[in-house]
Amino acid sequence: MKIGFIGLGNMGGPMAANLVAAGHEVRGFDLAAAMPAGVTAAKSAAEAATGADVVITMLPNGAILRQVAAEVIPAMMADAVLCDCSTVDVEAARTVAQTAAAAGLGALDAPVSGGVGGATAGTLTFMVGGTEAAFAKVQPLFAIMGQKAVHCGDAGAGQSAKICNNMILGVTMIATCEAFALADKLGLDRQKMFDVVSTSSGYSWTMNAYCPAPGIGPKSPADNGYTPGFAAELMLKDLRLSQQAAVSVDADTPMGQMAAALYAQFVEDEDGKGRDFSAMLPRFEKRGRG
Repeated sequence: MKIGFIGLGNMGGPMAANLVAAGHEVRGFDLAAAMPAGVTAAKSAAEAATGADVVITMLPNGAILRQVAAEVIPAMMADAVLCDCSTVDVEAARTVAQTAAAAGLGALDAPVSGGVGGATAGTLTFMVGGTEAAFAKVQPLFAIMGQKAVHCGDAGAGQSAKICNNMILGVTMIATCEAFALADKLGLDRQKMFDVVSTSSGYSWTMNAYCPAPGIGPKSPADNGYTPGFAAELMLKDLRLSQQAAVSVDADTPMGQMAAALYAQFVEDEDGKGRDFSAMLPRFEKRGRG
């Protein structure tokens, strides 16, 4: 396929590189990031989109997605698909899909899970919203860039799945870190706690696969000084998106709301920015109930 790729940063760059390695022709555009080897540099987003079968975007937020979509949709050829892999608000995803459909194009919102490591290794999971036809067209590319792609429903469903998943993740990580900090103060050995919790009703991904305690369980960012696998500020972004969505549909999400407030405090008022989201553990270690 001929692919336009807009947004070639930490995630988009390796994703585009994997498409090139699989034999696809990729033309890319980014305001700052370097072009990955094999990607032809375009002078604008519209140029990257011209003549492409699929245009993939990986952008910071919904406002920028709307701007890029307004530029690329008029340049795209009939029946091409605009596939946004950013994590943005559901409303932006649906608006862009409607605009693309009105122009005779397919559109997918396909946010990812797996981080930079997954983007590099080609093991991302895609949560996809849009039509069956658009999903079928882009499915071969998902198979190159990731290990799994789930068609979640109509436009916006991919973003909905992503923010619901990450709301659970944020809440669960906080609970896991609180439990380790409490165990410490109760004099309970961390390894013993892990041995019990990881095989009983406290089992969770944050405990078993991404343990926030250094030296406990499989290797995680905690074993590398909390250098981000998933940065706390990105977790904050996703939690805020979840609460924005909750307000829009009048959903009661008190735990999600509290998690967003705690990560906001951690990132904006404490030392969380630039650290992994599991660095909540040393934060709780230093705190009492006051």
